[in-house]
Amino acid sequence: MKIFELLKKLFIYKDLRQRTLVVLGLLLFARLLANIPLPDVDLEKFKNLFEANQFLGFINIFSGGALANFSIALLGLGPYITAVIILQLLTFVYPRLKEMYYEEGEIGRAKFNQYARILTIPLALIQSIGFLNFLGSQGVIFLTPLTLIRDAIIVTCGVVILMWLGELITERKLGNGISLIIFSGIVAGFPQILFQVYATFSLEKLQIYIPFIILAILIIAGIVFINEAERRIQLIFAKRVRGTKLYGGASTYLPVRIAQAGVIPIIFAIALLLFPQTLAQFLALTKIEFFTTLLQSLNSFLNNIFLFSFLYFILVFVFTYLYTSITFNPEEISKNLQTAGAFVPGIRPGKETEKYFKNIVSRLTFFGGLFLGFIAILPYLFEFLTKTQFLAIGGTSILILVSVAIETVKKIQSELSLREYE
Repeated sequence: MKIFELLKKLFIYKDLRQRTLVVLGLLLFARLLANIPLPDVDLEKFKNLFEANQFLGFINIFSGGALANFSIALLGLGPYITAVIILQLLTFVYPRLKEMYYEEGEIGRAKFNQYARILTIPLALIQSIGFLNFLGSQGVIFLTPLTLIRDAIIVTCGVVILMWLGELITERKLGNGISLIIFSGIVAGFPQILFQVYATFSLEKLQIYIPFIILAILIIAGIVFINEAERRIQLIFAKRVRGTKLYGGASTYLPVRIAQAGVIPIIFAIALLLFPQTLAQFLALTKIEFFTTLLQSLNSFLNNIFLFSFLYFILVFVFTYLYTSITFNPEEISKNLQTAGAFVPGIRPGKETEKYFKNIVSRLTFFGGLFLGFIAILPYLFEFLTKTQFLAIGGTSILILVSVAIETVKKIQSELSLREYE
């Protein structure tokens, strides 16, 4: 009921209604791209390969369902996400890049985003050539040197268009564009999944469906809990005398969420796990024995559920810290509070407040990272117990769906509260 009331309010205000319709239109356009297929594909062979390969299932999540249709946008936003990860990791190495992102405000971040867009193009070309080569070796698509170059350019253009759509959606301030495109792709696949479950239902398959339902409930409950949990830091505004009037003295709080980074660590971690294999597929074109051996090693690694789960957990944990440091800057917040005349009771303004915030955020992020990492690998634990790959892919989809839905609802609520306050 609350969701319907939220949607009703969203269409009351003219500007929000227009922004919502634009976002829906852009998402529909993204779905259109996901249904325009590449030429020269044996769809029957691809369908069989897709159902048997967990690696393709994960790429399909990031492509917004485009890979399942072998569309022109089959890589989705994977190359763009990888480009952003590379640049954010480089901020720890190159001071100029760090200064641009953290200290130059909107202008610096605009330059940073431009670098990410530029880096996306070569990454998309490399990934598309590697991935098409992999599919060609499986007999899914007929490739010659010319058709390989043609299809790689088409797929790269699909990545660039999706990247552009994602940024247009983000500019409407109703949610993260990348997350919403991935979200819409997962949701669009639900009717087909339900039909397949109905068509192939049998009592024997209950041993798969029941664990999956339990897994889904656990993931939803865990994500909702961790997204809603927050630490409230009390703030008091100093009293000021202006003329004959006394201002300040009010008390409020600063909320610090446990899951400050939201779903981004999950998306980043999977994108980074998938990139090495597509890169190895690209390098395998050289027919050099070292790269062929590397590709075989990567395939063995990805098929080892314990090693894959361990690395996945570590990456989610690390990216939780990384993205939290981007979204919550203790130094900047302490400066803003000092300028506004606010302070934490018992803590001196300035450096002491900054140190206090850093300690709190570090402790909360440690717990949030552990929890998010555990939720991320929970589907793999069920996969090990039930011996089916569907649970791992489906569990990751649910994880992304719940996180993006909560994040989007919070964005909408903030926009509505602003207007209701006015």
